[in-house]
Amino acid sequence: MYDFQAIEQKWQKKWKDDSTFSFNIKSDKPKYYVLEMLPYPSGKMHMGHVRNYTLGDVVARYKRMKGFNVMHPMGFDAFGLPAENAAIEHQTHPSKWTYENIKSMNESFTQMGFMYDYRDQVITCSPEYYKHEQEIFISFLEKGLAYKKESFVNWDPVDNTVLANEQVVNGRGWRSGAIVERKELSQWFLRITDYADQLLEWLDKLPRWPDSVKEIQRKWIGKSEGALIDFAIDGRDYAVEVFTTRPDTIYGASFLAIAAAHPLAQDLAKRDEKLAQFIQEVNQTGTAEEEIETAEKRGYDTGLMAIVPISGKKVPIFVANFVLMEYGTGALFGCPAHDARDHEFALLYKLPIKPVVQASQDHDFNKEPYMGAGEMINSDFLDGHPSEPAKKLVIKKLAELNLGRVHTTFRIRDWGVSRQRYWGCPIPVIYCETCGAVPVPRESLPVKLPEDIDLSKPGNPLVNHPTWKHTNCPKCQKDALRETDTFDTFFESSWYFLRYCSPTDAGPFDRKIVDKLLPVDQYIGGIEHAAMHLLYARFFTKALRDCGYLGFDEPFMGLLTQGMVLHATFKDKDGKWLFPEQTPGRDDVSVGRVEKMSKSKKNLVEPSAIVAKCGADTARLFIMSDSPPERDLEWSESGVEGAYKFLKKLFKFTENFITEMSAFSGPGIEIELDKKIARLFAVATENIEIMQFNSVIAKAREISNLLFAQKLTAENFRSVENGLKLLIQLLAPFTPHICEELWSKFSSDGILMLLDNSWPEMKAQYLVEDEVVIAAMLNGKLKDTITVAKDISNDELKAKVMALGKLQLAIGGSEIKKVIIVPGKVVNVVI
Repeated sequence: MYDFQAIEQKWQKKWKDDSTFSFNIKSDKPKYYVLEMLPYPSGKMHMGHVRNYTLGDVVARYKRMKGFNVMHPMGFDAFGLPAENAAIEHQTHPSKWTYENIKSMNESFTQMGFMYDYRDQVITCSPEYYKHEQEIFISFLEKGLAYKKESFVNWDPVDNTVLANEQVVNGRGWRSGAIVERKELSQWFLRITDYADQLLEWLDKLPRWPDSVKEIQRKWIGKSEGALIDFAIDGRDYAVEVFTTRPDTIYGASFLAIAAAHPLAQDLAKRDEKLAQFIQEVNQTGTAEEEIETAEKRGYDTGLMAIVPISGKKVPIFVANFVLMEYGTGALFGCPAHDARDHEFALLYKLPIKPVVQASQDHDFNKEPYMGAGEMINSDFLDGHPSEPAKKLVIKKLAELNLGRVHTTFRIRDWGVSRQRYWGCPIPVIYCETCGAVPVPRESLPVKLPEDIDLSKPGNPLVNHPTWKHTNCPKCQKDALRETDTFDTFFESSWYFLRYCSPTDAGPFDRKIVDKLLPVDQYIGGIEHAAMHLLYARFFTKALRDCGYLGFDEPFMGLLTQGMVLHATFKDKDGKWLFPEQTPGRDDVSVGRVEKMSKSKKNLVEPSAIVAKCGADTARLFIMSDSPPERDLEWSESGVEGAYKFLKKLFKFTENFITEMSAFSGPGIEIELDKKIARLFAVATENIEIMQFNSVIAKAREISNLLFAQKLTAENFRSVENGLKLLIQLLAPFTPHICEELWSKFSSDGILMLLDNSWPEMKAQYLVEDEVVIAAMLNGKLKDTITVAKDISNDELKAKVMALGKLQLAIGGSEIKKVIIVPGKVVNVVI
């Protein structure tokens, strides 16, 4: 009987008691570092989490069986707004809420049989972790990679904190969903732009990263080659510097647009109430590029005119809501005939639309712009030149006139890391009226969060704390104030994989160990982190390298971005979301779309329910079997039931086989069965290497079908035994509990636990194909196929094909003109 509960508890206890998953830094085996993106301790796992962690566990177990010294740690990304908001909601402390959830999730990890080394888990909200993060920040300050400035930022009015551009989705905060506003604050930044070229170049050195992720990062970094051009203002001794990637279209300019925060706009607003009001309205929107691109284009005519270089044409100057001071120079020239945004703006404000690049004869520029390449027109000395060479001609002319020059810019902005919340790592800076901003001395770290905090008041709880922010200046000992902002939580997740290597080290990590174990060989997580966590972690690695902390360039050599787990959604008659387990037997339930599992829509399946019903191995097997890892997987109760039935059948077959095999002795080898299983196992191994795990399980089922169909005889019992052992070994990374149990039943062989056995190598002679399938064709059309020996002679092959009934029937009484033989592939009869 397959008592999955007893089996799973037995092996989980043994693994824990034996410290089976502990990483041995002194081992002489080759290292393999596999890692899933560290989770947020939300308390309960759903099957989306299970898929992510099972993927990593399969890789870890397989690589261990392949002879690697596998490092597979786990920790928790434990700071952040969700914990703070949950603490407010439940009237508890974020720390208490967080550590209770960590305990719950660790229990779930154990229940699923994940191969983690639980010793010295990295928990980012622990002072023992974030004190090193504070040290890293001080090193960045000393290196000039961290700085503070006044800047317009994305402000979430619900969470009352700054958001990075990457954290603004469709104009709303990525967690709260609130419409983001634009606000000027003094913020700490990291100079990620200093590494823009490196971040781009190194993408080409990551062949085991998905192209989709690399393309997202390329787009986000956004390297643009263009020109800086000076537009003089008519009647004023002042020029506006503009960056453009299309200097070739300068003769098509019909307006100049500047940002609301541009110095010229700010100066004009002092004497223009309507402009000041317009700027105030612009500041009610966020600074994320996506939001600006989709918003209605609006502008304010300043009444000033700009002089277009070279042509001398005068065009109006607008303050526009789609121009940001943080991008380029905060100013642009509009060419409506060849840019969609400029075209929309020109139609709204009835500005000229002058084409300067030849489009097709029937193209209507009043309806849409032409944004392709072509021959220059209406452009004086550029006329007749292709648009691409025309760019260089314009820049050359501008340089001669001392009005422009070649320039490269990037879309990416420096990373603003200041957040105005309590539950985060304190930024280790002290403000002194005499000494200015002073880093906290390293020997005084960590700067700990106060425990006695009032989260009921609006605003930053650290600002409102009566004593915490008051301190003394480390330099002059005068009264001073602490920085009350905390780090963006992506700061913690940008280096945690380094701390895993030496989690008790007195410094952030031991460089010798880190240089030995890094980069991570296989990293696993969601593609939604492509332009946030993954980009920040790459930047951190390069910055830490330059600060002398480590000696390599990239953190993750292999990356797998897994698909989501989907489930139908359910609502009651009042439109309230229902959990799937609340729906059976009710007639007031409406079934909605199949969507990503989420707490908000309650379409979750908790692994604990599956484990209680049919075991962790069943959940693991199903979650790996129905779809390639990179694609979405739709949850299926019938799929879970199918996986459970398969494991029960495997267990029963193995027990029966061990009982029956005692009746047989001798070699008893069935070569053909051995060959078929060996070939399937070899293909399955290739599929594991490329992480096509659903294909591996498909091959395992083919092997099981061969075995289950065998009736034991003196001739085949040994082959069945060998095949069964191979099947158990193949499934071991996926369903470890049942496989260890079945493996132990062959104890008379004196074999070790599966994880301590090496991955089987198939005999070379078994993998050589000794038969081929030949296509029997008549006048080039397939009529039948035949399987023959690979070394068959042409005469024998011809005779066998000509004897095929279907081919004879098709030939009828027709005269055969010739027979064409392509060895190993085709026999074609021509009539």
